[in-house]
Amino acid sequence: MEMDAGNPQPIAAPARGQCCFHRASRLPVSAEALAAWHFRSGALQRLLPPWLSLEVLQEASPLANGATAVIRARLGPCTTSVTASHHGVVEGQQFVDVQERGPFRSWSHAHRFLTVDSHHAMLEDSIRFDPPFGALGRALSRRVIQRELARQFAFRHARTRDDLLRHSDDLTRFGPTRLRIGVTGASGLVGKQLCAFLTTGGHEVVRFVRGQPGDATERRWNPADVACGLSQESLRDLDAMVHLAGAPIAALRWTTRRKRAILESRVQGTKAIAHALARAAVGPKVLVCASAIGFYGHRGSEWVDERSAPGQGFLAEVTQAWESAADEARAARVRVVHVRVGIVLSSAGGALRAMLPAFRCGLGGRVGAGTQGFSWISLDDLLGAILFCLRHPAMEGPVNAVAPNALTQAEFARTLGRVLRRPTVAPLPSTIVRGVFGEMGNRLLLDGALVKPLVLEREGFRFTHASLESALRLELGRLHSDGLD
Repeated sequence: MEMDAGNPQPIAAPARGQCCFHRASRLPVSAEALAAWHFRSGALQRLLPPWLSLEVLQEASPLANGATAVIRARLGPCTTSVTASHHGVVEGQQFVDVQERGPFRSWSHAHRFLTVDSHHAMLEDSIRFDPPFGALGRALSRRVIQRELARQFAFRHARTRDDLLRHSDDLTRFGPTRLRIGVTGASGLVGKQLCAFLTTGGHEVVRFVRGQPGDATERRWNPADVACGLSQESLRDLDAMVHLAGAPIAALRWTTRRKRAILESRVQGTKAIAHALARAAVGPKVLVCASAIGFYGHRGSEWVDERSAPGQGFLAEVTQAWESAADEARAARVRVVHVRVGIVLSSAGGALRAMLPAFRCGLGGRVGAGTQGFSWISLDDLLGAILFCLRHPAMEGPVNAVAPNALTQAEFARTLGRVLRRPTVAPLPSTIVRGVFGEMGNRLLLDGALVKPLVLEREGFRFTHASLESALRLELGRLHSDGLD
């Protein structure tokens, strides 16, 4: 057994033939804060690389000796599950997860949190593994597995640092109050990560679901029932609500029926929440409700912000009705924030994931003229903006959740190609977009606006990814392996 001077707990030495991986990063937080983040519910969800098709089926919560985590992994048409049990758990110092079922012949991963000084900690990940396929697997380890592990842990350490800094900023500015937050749409791309981000920050999350609640962290609601879809009793112990639920905009071609579903899912659900909040004697006094920059319509090269008038078209009409649906809560003196979300960049889903196959094959490029505005935001900055709106008493009304550096669609395509090291010379003509996608393609791909986050900047919100390239490098696992840049 090896011993570490900074941590007296024993670390298993590698067995003969085992492969090893190690990464250590100095982070600008205390070891106590670093360990607490890892021990809280949601840490595993936050650490999964977004470019891999992974799903947390069971979390080791509370994290203790013998606790088990289960992850489902998809590779093309194949699906498998990985089960790991936890051992060597020393709260505030370390834990080890050991594969019980999965693709490797053996796998042991030690997480350690060491004190450097009062303001800095060392995060260490040490892995001992025996790959499948014997000698061939060990040969591949040097070129394939080791490279992928370096990619994944560069991402993991960067996201850990960014989340901890975000929560540290929040603590410094707004104090140590921990919130109990209700969330709708918790199973979606943003909602799933938002819940994990909040819980790792020390907040408590209650998920509102349409079906039967699975445990004490879930409560039932019916977004189609405006009058009785959400009980006042279910809101009584909550400090705030985040409303993200709504039918996906880009999942299906826009027929008359589909457009009605998009509109009604947003308006009726918001009205149900606003109605319940307005009538609750005790409960949330802030509602952060999703909206979209579609409010501004197609604006060409014109810059817009929260003071700008609404635009024209279906999305502009939807967002206006969506925001108006919260009027009853507003009239009852609930602080309502409408987060007008830009194009969310995540390789786990949404627009970026849809674009990646073509761009990885060198078949990406401008869409239409390419001059339409492309107002984007990294997923992690969106999560931070939602927390900022929850905590900041001055945040009310419309808030543009976009990065401060909007650009044209053609500029976005060139940047994505540069990060992927692929050419971007294959345009997608407007006629093809309209022919294949109809009105949906016209509004989502050919329309655009250059949107400024005036309110967030005015109130001092700190963007982790003001640069498009930095956001894409994190999401695509293209960080430099020797640093957290």
